[in-house]
Amino acid sequence: MTIIKGMGRRSAGARQIRLILLFGIALIAGIFLSNGLFSAGFSPGFDRGFVVQAQTSIPMAGGTTTVSNRSSSAYEQPSAGLSAAEVNRHLKGDLAFEAVFVTAPAPLNSGLGPLFNNASCAGCHLRNGRGLPQPGQLLARVSLPAIEASSSDAPGMPIANYHPEATVDLESTPPVPGLGTQIQDHGVYGQAPEATVDLQWQEQTGQYGDGTPYRLRSPQPRITLRDGSPLPPSVQVSLRLPPPVFGLGLLEAVPDTDILALADPEDRNQDGISGRPNQVWDVVQQTTALGRFGLKANQPNLLQQSAAAYVNDMGITNPLFPNPDGSSDIDRTTLDQATFYVQTLAVPGRTLLDDPEVQRGEMLFTVANCAACHVSELRTGNHPIPVLTNQVIHPYTDLLLHDLGDGLADHRSDFQATGTEWRTSPLWGIGLTQTVLPYSSYLHDGRARTLEEAILWHSGEAEASKEAFRTMSAADRAALIRFLRSL
Repeated sequence: MTIIKGMGRRSAGARQIRLILLFGIALIAGIFLSNGLFSAGFSPGFDRGFVVQAQTSIPMAGGTTTVSNRSSSAYEQPSAGLSAAEVNRHLKGDLAFEAVFVTAPAPLNSGLGPLFNNASCAGCHLRNGRGLPQPGQLLARVSLPAIEASSSDAPGMPIANYHPEATVDLESTPPVPGLGTQIQDHGVYGQAPEATVDLQWQEQTGQYGDGTPYRLRSPQPRITLRDGSPLPPSVQVSLRLPPPVFGLGLLEAVPDTDILALADPEDRNQDGISGRPNQVWDVVQQTTALGRFGLKANQPNLLQQSAAAYVNDMGITNPLFPNPDGSSDIDRTTLDQATFYVQTLAVPGRTLLDDPEVQRGEMLFTVANCAACHVSELRTGNHPIPVLTNQVIHPYTDLLLHDLGDGLADHRSDFQATGTEWRTSPLWGIGLTQTVLPYSSYLHDGRARTLEEAILWHSGEAEASKEAFRTMSAADRAALIRFLRSL
């Protein structure tokens, strides 16, 4: 077993100064746009200060919102096609996303905690990509088995106010008394964290069909409560790696009917794939809605996803999840700005489309039936942000739940998602994961160090596809991985 060490955080002050400079650049860009000084075919996408051209000559992963950027800042670009006013709004949202909160009272960014996991959105979503599989980055969701829970567990628990899922569906994710449904491993001055989370890895070996050996690993968390006692073994723990946040506005714009049309819960076509939707709670509309965001599709839209992250991960109350007296740490303007930011983050364009090995890998991806879940093409419908409307996109997801077997199971339900089900993760931009942040990893808890390992962990509905990959020749496996790296 090995233990992963921590990594330092970038200077938030330097980052905010750079964003302020970008805001000024956006204003200048607006002047040029208003006078028609940008030529046709260009959009005000910013490569951290430089105007870039939208993809126009190759198939575009994010439709006309795609940007040509395969650098370490690829996930941080505003969508191509935004108006000057929308770019300005995006940059304000970037400031909100990067804001580091502090203990109240304070003149700026006040309200952190008293219990929290991180002090900023960007502290988890590093460069808008995945977090790192280490303590301080992985979130630990917890719950009791349903047979141990009762509705009386919640009323006396202050933490229930900070875990909306616990107040929405107690039978789905029964909260742990004193912990709620997520462990906060940090506390403000004078406030002890709920628990500490240490992480070790257990390795196992296997072989490809040609005899080539491989090694897989799985996380083994050790959670110690604030009184020094271990977390009771009856508590179910699900480690969660913060996912990338680019391209989400396009996924939000895909019509519910299109997602539901992809569902096949009874596997009527007998292909072994039986994706199904998650029905969750919309706190604004006060009704059930189709879930599409989160690793188990437990959030219906990006406004609620953002609000839940503020309150669960940072202890920042907001208009959707306020304090008991109705007040909140941030106002609706700040929440809307942060939401607009993730709605308008561009998808990076593909590369190597003319490469014969990439083309062969794409064919093998289809032959192995990976595309049954990782659906290559979707279309967006109407959206309040005009540029997200009526786009043909290539996210490689169906936004549905699939049973991926016991190997990846967290045995923790979430609304209608079972303990073995996970939402299909989008694959667009996945080839840049370790360009954006070296040592990033894959899957819901970061156990997969490589794309090969991520595939080999698939089971359940994906067992046949996993076996198709495992029994391929080394050359075919390399071609399929080369295709994924082109995304």
